[in-house]
Amino acid sequence: MDAFVLDNGVKIPKIGFGSYKSVTEEKKDTILKALKAGYRHIDTAWIYGNQQEIGDSLKKSGIPRKELFLTSKIHNEHLGYAPAMQDFSETLRDLQTDYVDLLLIHWPKSCVNDKDWKEKDLNTWRALEELYQNGKARAIGVSNFLPHHLEALLQNARIKPMVNQIEFHPGYLQKFTVDYCGEQGILVEAWSPLGRSRMLKEELVKHLAEKYGKSPAQICIRFCLEWGILPLPKASSKERMEENLNVFDFSLKKEDLYQLAELPQVGWSGEHPDRERIYDGVE
Repeated sequence: MDAFVLDNGVKIPKIGFGSYKSVTEEKKDTILKALKAGYRHIDTAWIYGNQQEIGDSLKKSGIPRKELFLTSKIHNEHLGYAPAMQDFSETLRDLQTDYVDLLLIHWPKSCVNDKDWKEKDLNTWRALEELYQNGKARAIGVSNFLPHHLEALLQNARIKPMVNQIEFHPGYLQKFTVDYCGEQGILVEAWSPLGRSRMLKEELVKHLAEKYGKSPAQICIRFCLEWGILPLPKASSKERMEENLNVFDFSLKKEDLYQLAELPQVGWSGEHPDRERIYDGVE
């Protein structure tokens, strides 16, 4: 699979597998199916509660660790140096590895009224910088950070975030954040690249799928890649997993990119880092 190259030279597969709610008691084989389908980039987080199952699946797969790219995230209720370190210790234990390839701060605030979020983010980031320098994380970054969150962090960070994982899909572009990250050399990853599957029912997306002989999901995933954004789609069947990876044999014409980019807001999860939200696993 093709790869993006992060600011520090680390290569990251251009498509990752989003694992939230993909691994359950009834679906313990999801990660094994994803690996068999060709995924080598697995995205998880402490709050997902699936890292033990993912670790078991990676061990069963027999795939050498160096061929895998594992991402995890520090939960927003664990902001601060010591809580972040504890979160990460549990992550390594559950994933059954001695390092992750990418470690992110999941959300910039513990809650919408968190007045100390800037200090907490900086202390959390110091933990990530230390883990990076000690080789426990090959790359570090953030998730759901808007430009004002990033600015506050960049003022005191010794190491610049290499990734920002945000919601991105046709109908919800967050263009200002994407442009800001581009200016800073920060790779953007897209969670919910299918707009919680709502985009698959959008008439324009369905029309373009027919035009290109692809599925609506493939159109959305290709849309992300055309923007230079790394998508993290989810799927439960091996057929759909393989389909979501099969997007490197076509490109979208400029006029079609424009139409997708100008869709009215649709498929937005409702999640926003500065507003009250109910975490419902949209990632």
